[in-house]
Formats: sequence, C-alpha cells, structure tokens
Amino acid sequence: MKVMAQLAMVMNLDKCIGCHTCSVTCKQAWTNRSGTEYVWFNNVETRPGQGYPRTHEDQERWRGGWVRDRKGRLRLRDGGRMKKLSRIFSNPKMPSINDYYEPWTYDYENLTNAPLGDQMPVAAPRSLITGKPMKVEWSANWDDDLGGSPEILAGDPVLQKVSEKVKLELEQTFMFYLPRICEHCLNPSCVASCPSGAMYKRSEDGIVLVDQDKCRGWRMCVSGCPYKKVYFNHKTGKAEKCTFCYPRVEVGLPTVCAETCVGRLRYIGLILYDVDKVLDAACVEDDTDLYEAQLDVLLDPKDPEVIAGARAAGISDGWIDSAQRSPIHALVKEYRVALPLHPEFRTMPMVWYVPPLSPVVDAVSRDGHDGEDVGNLFGALESLRIPIEYLAELFTAGDTAPVDAVLRKLAAMRAYMRDISLGREPQEHIPAAVGMSEEQMYAMYRLLALAKYDERYVIPSAYAAEGHKLEETATECSLDFDGGPGMFEGGSGPFGESSGGPVPVAVETFHALRQRQTTESMGANDSSPSRVNLLNWDGKGKPDGMFPSGNRDSGKHRRGAR
Repeated sequence: MKVMAQLAMVMNLDKCIGCHTCSVTCKQAWTNRSGTEYVWFNNVETRPGQGYPRTHEDQERWRGGWVRDRKGRLRLRDGGRMKKLSRIFSNPKMPSINDYYEPWTYDYENLTNAPLGDQMPVAAPRSLITGKPMKVEWSANWDDDLGGSPEILAGDPVLQKVSEKVKLELEQTFMFYLPRICEHCLNPSCVASCPSGAMYKRSEDGIVLVDQDKCRGWRMCVSGCPYKKVYFNHKTGKAEKCTFCYPRVEVGLPTVCAETCVGRLRYIGLILYDVDKVLDAACVEDDTDLYEAQLDVLLDPKDPEVIAGARAAGISDGWIDSAQRSPIHALVKEYRVALPLHPEFRTMPMVWYVPPLSPVVDAVSRDGHDGEDVGNLFGALESLRIPIEYLAELFTAGDTAPVDAVLRKLAAMRAYMRDISLGREPQEHIPAAVGMSEEQMYAMYRLLALAKYDERYVIPSAYAAEGHKLEETATECSLDFDGGPGMFEGGSGPFGESSGGPVPVAVETFHALRQRQTTESMGANDSSPSRVNLLNWDGKGKPDGMFPSGNRDSGKHRRGAR
C-alpha cells in the first residue's frame, strides 16, 4: 500500500440554481484576457443538454479517455505514440470554435455615435476573434433556454443511451444544472496524451497542471481529455486548464468558484488513496463496476495502518488530520451519497456529485400527495421516468442501483429531519431503512444542509505559518506570460490587491494574500493605495479607501451646521 493525498471536490446538485456566479468569478480570475475569450475553466451546464463544448460526452466522436483492450490493459482511446506522431502537426479530433462558440462583444459605440434617425440604434454583436459583425448562434450556456425540450434530443449523448419513453416524455420531466470543472483525475488521460510532458499531476495534492515552458501546443491533451476541460490559447499557442486555484488552496483558501458559490453547494477536502490500486481499479472489465472499484481505492484516514502508511510517504500529521475531517471522505466514502462523473471514461475523476432529489418531491406533490413522506418518496423513485436512468448514465455508467441508493438516502434524510423540525418524535426506522443510524443521518443532514464555512472547506495549508512575512507574488502557471494577470508591476496584483512588492518571487509566498484577507488591517491605505477587493475580503478591517475621508468629514460639518 502506497498512500497519497488528493484534493477533491463534491457538488450538491440539489442546491445549484444555475446562477453562473462560479463561472463568472472563475472567468474574471483566470481567463479574462486575450486568447482565452471562449475558455471557461468552470461552466454550468443545463441538463438535459448538449453540454460545452457540444456533445463532449460522445467519445465515439471525440476519442477521449481510456479503453480496456482484450488483454485487460488500458489504452488511450485516441491512440498510442505512433498514431499521435503520425498526426502531431494536424490533430483532427478536436472541437472547433463552432463546437465551443465564437465569443463576441457588442458595438456599443453605435449607440452613442449613430446619427439621428427614425429607428433606435442597436449594439450589434461583433466577434472578439475577428472583430467583424456576426450572428450569435451558440454559447457556453445555450442549453439553458432549451432544457427539457425536444430540440436537444439529437445532440445530448446521454439521452441517446436511455429509453425511448424517456425521450418522448422529456417535456413532462425536469431539468437540472450540472457545474463542471477539470476532474483532476487519479488516472488522467490528458497527462498520458501529452507528447512533450508538459501536463503533470502534482504528487503532493493531485492537482493537474500545465507547464507553460514545456508546452508545444500539440493539443493532444485537448483530444485526450474526455471532459474537454483542456483548452488551447490561440494567442500564446499553449494549452490551459483549471488549476484548482492552487495559489489559494496552498494557503488554505477554497477555490474561487467554491468561495463565490451562491448555493453553497461545493465542498473541498483531502482524501487519502492507495496509488497501487489505481490502475487495477481503472482496468475492471465491466463499466458498471468502476464506481465501486474507485471507492475501494480510497482509504480510511482514521485507520492506524493508513496513518502509518501516510507518515511513511511523507504526509504530515496536519494533512492527515485534514483528511480525517474531510467532507469529501464523508460524502463519498462514509455516507456514499456522492457519485463520480462518467466513470466509464476510466480516468478516476475526483470531482463528485450528489444527484438532485427535488424533482422527485415535485413529482409526488403534483399528484396531491405529501412530497416529504418517506413512503411516497420511495415509491416515486421507482416510477420516475428520467432521474434514475439519466442520472445513472451520468454518474454510474448506466447502473441504476447506486443512484437509487443515493436518492433513497436523501429522501430518508428529508423525511427523518422533517419530524424533528416539526417537533415530532423522530422515527428511527427511517434511517434503518437505508442502512444508516440516526446519528449518521443527522450528521449527513448537518453536512449537506447546515455546514459552516470551515466544515465545507477543510483544506490543509501547504507551507509554514511564517510565510505571510514574505512578499505576495504572482502565479507560476498558465498566467505567467506578457500581459497575463500573473504579470504586474507594483500595481494591482493577480487577486485585485496591491502587491507587497513589485517583483514576483515564488508561489510559496501567497501567505501574504491570506494575511491580507484575515488581518484586522487592510492592504489599501494611504501609504499603499489600491482598489478594494471585495471578492476576497472576509469582512474584517475597514479599508481607508472605501469611503473617501474628505466626503465623510464634509458630511459631518454639514450635519453639525444643521
């Protein structure tokens, strides 16, 4: 047994309202620059729908992920070294800009410069790539207006796998939102696909990154990723992807998408796994066995043998403690209510999802029954048209049993807690019906519904506490190039605050960022002026520049005069 640590995320889809705040803040932090106009490290897809890029789940077309050959070995679906070498200068298995969307802005000057006339001037869309007028026909969230309609039947790869009855009755079912980021897989096919070795998985926390110095722009990683979460920057000629906001998590802060999530549906934590079991788990014969195989790879952080193995592997006691308190381990391994996205790609994804239960409750209530009664909910789970089959194609390679078990636990939790909330005697047979104790069910409820900030984000700090004494610096990743947010000269830093010094040093010194966010004083003051970063501000301290002192003083004088 070789123990390694992995930062992972769980998203509770029952809480996602599709507001796209996570996407916008991620865009502003990482891809708000030339060459990445179409790039969304985080995007929220409407399901049913074609996704972003279009039909990215159709691996017969895009050839991403792994396949198991006749000898039981894993092979890249897109081909090995010789096949990649034969088309290294022309990779045909890539989404085009039309599969993503051609980013656009609007001709706002026409609103102010148009001459007087009978018609109201309009701001016509213009391409951000060519600058020419264009017709908007697709975007990263085009499915949002079409969710639940027959128009998306032909394009949704998941719907093609479910029954005809589901397709015909689609308009009578429901829609839900699916936020997606890079899966930071245990067995990443993008890393294996890179001819130049630019993509790598960090050994300390499992985050998958791109070395911009080594990247040669072959774009095999784009083809190799089955989730299509690796993008090509057409300006720099380099590949870029979600970084799991590693400058933030290294100092114990959650990712930007998690920090700004309106529904508080994201959880971040550490899990321990046996790296020696990863390959065998990814090679199991039946796709429907991949979910259980992946669970077997995850280790119990409270097991003395695992603790000893972690220490032998150089994992500190602080990280072991974080793994023991991890909400990810609780939701994935202990309560088993979180499921991986498309395990059949055999990449062992590390972003998990709690499937939505709300449509089940709505379906029962529409028939005039009590939508919170556990008996009614269990009966509805067996008769619903799309949730079980469709969700199974997303999270368990088509096996409906694990999805049914998860929905039963969520339904039981809702019914059990309803009695407690109404002051009635709790019914112990409800948790027992789904194989849980009353204590476990209440703990799961606390985590899913009432968890505080420190319970949702249990992130170990990577460096010593005195790191805040060093200078704040820029990132050393896909933003380190001329004109990127990682390059600044004494002005606004990569996270919106004035840097402690004008010269970037190393990513380890990001403790200065955390110190600036948690101290009673702020970086914005008379000696070090800067704009106030409300996104990362935790509410402590009062920036001197937020309310100009001259206006406040003059206001006091006026009030005194009155």
